[in-house]
Amino acid sequence: MRYIIALLAIAGIVASTLALRIHYSMDAPPCDINAHWDCGIVNHSRYSVMHGVPVAAIGMAGYAIIAILALARRYRLLLATSVAGLAFALYLTSIEARILQIWCLYCVISQTIIALITLLSIAAAIRSRKATP
Repeated sequence: MRYIIALLAIAGIVASTLALRIHYSMDAPPCDINAHWDCGIVNHSRYSVMHGVPVAAIGMAGYAIIAILALARRYRLLLATSVAGLAFALYLTSIEARILQIWCLYCVISQTIIALITLLSIAAAIRSRKATP
């Protein structure tokens, strides 16, 4: 289970890196699909930065921590971290849905990844608790 979570975290790092690349790019983004799907608008909005740090960079760091915790079998910390990551991702998703009304493909992929990681973290935490007398 820990290897699956770590692989998903690596996929999250990739998605976050692609979003960060768009954040710093002035070129036309590769995922400018239509009026409702445009990574450039999302990643250049005022919501793409928190306290001077790009949200995508925060995602990269969060996924790296998740991978390390999974590989170290620190399932309780992993669960807490993944739940915090899911809450943050849901907050950002609500901004896309309600305020920007535009979706970023990389953000939706990241949302899916953190949701899967959270579900697997719950299962891993329960499994490790049962294994510990």
